[in-house]
Amino acid sequence: MDPQPPAEDPDAEALGLPDRSSVTLHVNGEATTVTLDHRTTLLDTLRDHLGLTGAKKGCDHGQCGACTVLVDGRRANSCLLLAVAQDGCRVTTVEGLAEGGRLHPLQQAFLDRDALQCGYCTPGQLCSALGVLAEAADGHPSHVTPPATPAGAPVVLDAGEIRERMSGNLCRCGAYPHIVEAIEDVTP
Repeated sequence: MDPQPPAEDPDAEALGLPDRSSVTLHVNGEATTVTLDHRTTLLDTLRDHLGLTGAKKGCDHGQCGACTVLVDGRRANSCLLLAVAQDGCRVTTVEGLAEGGRLHPLQQAFLDRDALQCGYCTPGQLCSALGVLAEAADGHPSHVTPPATPAGAPVVLDAGEIRERMSGNLCRCGAYPHIVEAIEDVTP
């Protein structure tokens, strides 16, 4: 059976509003313009329109973190973001972490520490970990940051901080201890 095209929105049609828009995303340092249905998520745009399949569709509800990417330097669940709302944003996926054929230090640490098993969650874990490093360096506290930590001062990333900050990224294989160790390895 052939898939049915999406039904047109009668309200949008009556008002003369388009149901598709051109969106420019700066993905892994390259500007790309695509025309998308307004309901298309950033995750589906990356995977289905740009061929970047690193970010995974796990739960499609923002609960597992497998789709985590960086949007303007901040980690985000791409399954929850509408692509049209990200027009002009800088998006970094796991495919954009390595430079010149050399793995990002975080990627290398994951390999060195054997911080993956099936690997399904790994792209989201890596992007989230990169976000964690930036957040801590910028002085953003977490739930477990000691109250005596000076406002705006870099937060020390010990194992407890890392576990708390990475709690939105699930690993069905249970590689958590090695993930924490890998992140500790690249912590300044």
